[in-house]
Amino acid sequence: MYAQNIKSTGAPVKSLDEMGPRERRFQERINAGEKIEPKDWMPEGYRKTLIRQISQHAHSEIVGQLPEGNWITRAPSLDRKAILLAKVQDEAGHGLYLYCAAETLGVTRDELTEELLSGRAKYSSIFAYPSLSWADIGAIGWLVDGAAIMNQVPLQRCSYGPYGRAMVRVCKEESFHQRQGYDIMLTLCRGSEEQKAMAQDALDRWWWPALMMFGPPDDASVHSAQSMAWGIKQNTNDELRQKFVDQTVPQADLLGLKIPDEALVWNEEKKAYDFGECNWEEFFDVIKGNGPCSHERLEARRKAWADGAWFREGLAAHAEKAQQTFAA
Repeated sequence: MYAQNIKSTGAPVKSLDEMGPRERRFQERINAGEKIEPKDWMPEGYRKTLIRQISQHAHSEIVGQLPEGNWITRAPSLDRKAILLAKVQDEAGHGLYLYCAAETLGVTRDELTEELLSGRAKYSSIFAYPSLSWADIGAIGWLVDGAAIMNQVPLQRCSYGPYGRAMVRVCKEESFHQRQGYDIMLTLCRGSEEQKAMAQDALDRWWWPALMMFGPPDDASVHSAQSMAWGIKQNTNDELRQKFVDQTVPQADLLGLKIPDEALVWNEEKKAYDFGECNWEEFFDVIKGNGPCSHERLEARRKAWADGAWFREGLAAHAEKAQQTFAA
């Protein structure tokens, strides 16, 4: 059975005895590890939860191109330009996979985009922060994509088939992105003192936002308990955050960089690191749209949507003409 016993401020999860026959059968399928497919019956809450999560994930992939795309023309070599360009292209593809997965739940891509552009839909808090130096591109790949992998590998086992299958390719590509970011950091740390200082500065600025990517602490997470009962999530936010810290600290040690957390210490008893508390006030403020680059990110997406209107209209006209020809 999927994990229970996590603290949440959301509504309590129903037991099987509290469910009607259809909902009980649905939950029993999930408990048995079966995949739910688009034409299968599902509770409306399950459908809405998936639309919220998948669309937020898709928006994050699309908005996430912006801080890195800003550095394509300023990458320090032709190879670095080509690699970064390919990575940004990958992120666009991830967004498209995920929008397709969301559409299987009965929502249109236009509706999802409108939710984002209006500010009603959210994207990952991490992309509200600026990329100030080339080292930031390394830190984004190493930390942000590393955190994304930690989140997304379990999603391959998501109970909703189209989402889980989309994650297989996404995770393979994100794994490459994480290695690319770490390679940038390693190159900087093996360079001059100024280059290593630039890498340390990037780590100092991206560490805490990366930890906040996993979402609020479990006792403040509204959706986690129900999402885990439905098999959408496999791990709690705090479990994933702990795994990320335990994996990343040794990597920082290898680079010769210092994690910006005075509370960080190895706990021999639990065989894991103890670490400091995130600034949750900052996190919730960013989620509300008050991050350093929140306005800039949305304006960039609004402009791109407006600039592409002629192309979407052309595609729609072509599709309509093709349909008329086929009908005739």
